[in-house]
Amino acid sequence: PQIIIETDADAVFWNRCYEPWRIARDKRIKEALTIENKSFNGSLLWEPWEVLKADGTPYKVFTPFYRKGCLPYREPDQPLPAPTDIAYADFAQKGDIADLSLLPDHNWHEKIASHWSISKQGALDRLHGFLESGLKGYKDDRNRPDMENVSRLSPYLANGNISPRTIWHAAQSKGAAEGLERDTDHFCSELGWREFSYSLLYHFPDLPENPLQEKFAAFPWDQNDSALKAWRWGKTGLPLVDAGMRELYETGWMHNRVRMVVGSVLVKNLLLHWHHGEEWFWDCLVDADLANNAASWQWIAGCGADAAPYFRVFNPQTQFEKFDPEERYTRHFVKEYGTPAYPAPIVDLKNSREKALEAFATTKQN
Repeated sequence: PQIIIETDADAVFWNRCYEPWRIARDKRIKEALTIENKSFNGSLLWEPWEVLKADGTPYKVFTPFYRKGCLPYREPDQPLPAPTDIAYADFAQKGDIADLSLLPDHNWHEKIASHWSISKQGALDRLHGFLESGLKGYKDDRNRPDMENVSRLSPYLANGNISPRTIWHAAQSKGAAEGLERDTDHFCSELGWREFSYSLLYHFPDLPENPLQEKFAAFPWDQNDSALKAWRWGKTGLPLVDAGMRELYETGWMHNRVRMVVGSVLVKNLLLHWHHGEEWFWDCLVDADLANNAASWQWIAGCGADAAPYFRVFNPQTQFEKFDPEERYTRHFVKEYGTPAYPAPIVDLKNSREKALEAFATTKQN
């Protein structure tokens, strides 16, 4: 209210966020304002309340959400151009940005930051680089962490450096021009997964805390601090898992196929609660996003929407051999792999899989 008085404002506009506490905050702001006010969609292709089933309930399965709900509803809006002229109200006290002490005392962030160009231009450069060298073959090669057929745009999306509309239309244009419709369709469906996650969070605001499938509330999770520590630091003796966890800690990012494998090992081979993975990813990822993080961990744990079936347990060794066949990715991050210094696996894959299947089968009885 004081800023409105000082600037003689006629209206207040802002872009929406979808975290539960931000929705509550925005509601309070709207109720308190006595002048014109309105919020807008600045970060999604479709609003969560726009894409619903015929009976008005939210989708819980991705494919019908995206293919029957999103795509027929309307084409995503074109991105708006930047304003040519903005009048700023200049009433803030002047000072040096360093006076705000925004950066941590320890420079731990510098190594991670070196992997990213943190700006709008950095996002656009990354998008154009992907469209030129990564879109072709995306559908087939996106699962290979040793190849460049992924966009690495998630950090820029999560932090607002680029709009999903910009990505969508740039990809559609490139795909149509070069006959890459198959790759483009699959790439855009990954943007659809982001939309699905936001829809779930909007309609089920306790998604980060509670399993969407209530039968998992009493699941018999194990407690094993040493195994959790080994998983966090990439010292499990499972090559692809260790490479992924070290990539995460070194760069703040992890290849999506590897995310699924490390997640499966945590919740199914080690039988540790998905909350542990959700919290570690939230702390370490530069693309940390409440909706994506919660929905994805519930998916891999088998307790969320459109979840991986309980009997689907990724074999990390098979995944390693299939998706890093030349071991380039793994050896890049796990220097001691293949030497006597590399530890034996902390878990027996066959026995732990059988134990997981027994534990997950109990949910069918609830």
